[in-house]
Amino acid sequence: MTYDSRDVEQILQIALTDKQEGEFSREQLVEMASELGISSNILEKTEQKWLAQQEEESSRRTFNTFRSRGFWAHFVCFLAVNLFLILLNLITSPSYFWAIFPVLGWGLGLFFHWWSVYQTKTEDYEIAFQKWRTQI
Repeated sequence: MTYDSRDVEQILQIALTDKQEGEFSREQLVEMASELGISSNILEKTEQKWLAQQEEESSRRTFNTFRSRGFWAHFVCFLAVNLFLILLNLITSPSYFWAIFPVLGWGLGLFFHWWSVYQTKTEDYEIAFQKWRTQI
């Protein structure tokens, strides 16, 4: 039976998980790489690439949390102000429901805010992320 590189990677990953629950030291990583015929240069480059990916993922999580909090603050303001306007409308002129206009207008803005926050696979998201990243 023959295995392609993806199969070998998956088998070894499962074996490593089964063998040792916990963490590996840097020395163990170097030793495993040398046993697999991976040079120290390749291992170093791969490790740096992995660390950069981890930092990128961490930055994206922080950015998503930042944007999500902004949306929820906007949502709370929307609820508070529009509930006040609806109550004011019902008290002052119950025959004409004028509060629907600010509710609909602001609701449309709130929808677009939600859309921009939770659509993370768009070019606009990438632009906003890169801009945020340069500001921190």
